[in-house]
Amino acid sequence: MKIEGFELRRIALPIVTPFRTSFGTQTSRDILLVKAITDGAEGWGECVSLPQPVYSPEYTEGAVDMLKRYFIPGVAGVKTATDVAPALHKYKGHPMAKAVIETAILDAELRTEGRSFARELGSVNERVPCGVSVGIMDSIPELLDAVGGYIDEGYVRIKLKIEPGWDIEAVRAVRERFGDEVLLQVDANTAYTLRDARHLAKLDDFDLLLIEQPLEEEDIVGHADLAKMLKTPICLDESVTSAQTAAAAIRLGATSVINIKPGRVGGYLEARRIHDLAAAAGIPVWCGGMLETGLGRAANIALASLPGFTLPGDVSASDRFYKTDITEPWVMEDGHLTVPTGPGLGVAPIPELLEEFTTSVEWVTL
Repeated sequence: MKIEGFELRRIALPIVTPFRTSFGTQTSRDILLVKAITDGAEGWGECVSLPQPVYSPEYTEGAVDMLKRYFIPGVAGVKTATDVAPALHKYKGHPMAKAVIETAILDAELRTEGRSFARELGSVNERVPCGVSVGIMDSIPELLDAVGGYIDEGYVRIKLKIEPGWDIEAVRAVRERFGDEVLLQVDANTAYTLRDARHLAKLDDFDLLLIEQPLEEEDIVGHADLAKMLKTPICLDESVTSAQTAAAAIRLGATSVINIKPGRVGGYLEARRIHDLAAAAGIPVWCGGMLETGLGRAANIALASLPGFTLPGDVSASDRFYKTDITEPWVMEDGHLTVPTGPGLGVAPIPELLEEFTTSVEWVTL
């Protein structure tokens, strides 16, 4: 396969309702899409960076700069997606930018060969269960209304974003209203410190699936210490940036569950390595979300169909975040989404919708 160049396209999609976490509120998404042009097919990738470096050190303008200045020139001569990571290894960091270019090349490669993402990654399931992430609200009644709506829609797992001042009472209210049968977990996005251990231990009363990333991402030892103080399983998100960091966290006892976000770890091939490592260690994994469009969602659904993904992930339907998606919308049936089986991602942007939401396009040749 010969790569001829890349299209860098920015789109702006409004979010149905504001999505608030401990690091900020999103009302719209400024999304970078990368299209790889090859002599066989075109392939798409979606960069999951945010406009500001608040979830991770990366941000969208920085990803664009890295792609243009280093990563696109760095993949000149690459023949297959498996060569991308070695070609870019000398450049430190920027996993989301690395992930988007690898994904675009992998999509083009698989479309050329008529193989699906799911088959390439090792899928064993035709459908995946859907979980939903519920942001921080202005009031408990508003939270209960939102959770009730998602349960009525059929979501099989609820994740509550938490932060100091919005944690114990919010979880208690959801448990009291909807009962113990609801699969429930919480996500702190690094909002606490080890000094909060006694407070976080109050969550043990609510039979949660897990508490996700309570401490700063660098504090692996702190997570290991916290795990000894809580009955609720600790799940790492921001701390896991590669298979190597996942192995270290498992060895130290810092995590008993892992959230795998392909953009955070440098791509779907590294995500598969983390899955395989965790499976060998008996550690369950689930697929995290970054408010992806239908493109990124297709790849995440394929990943979530691997055998080690035994917990429902953040692979919600399109209408959870977007009134209008840029692909055919992902529609949930009985709390599940169907794994795409077409070549590559199995989906592509609808040209008219893509143009409607595009804010800029740039072509970079090799």
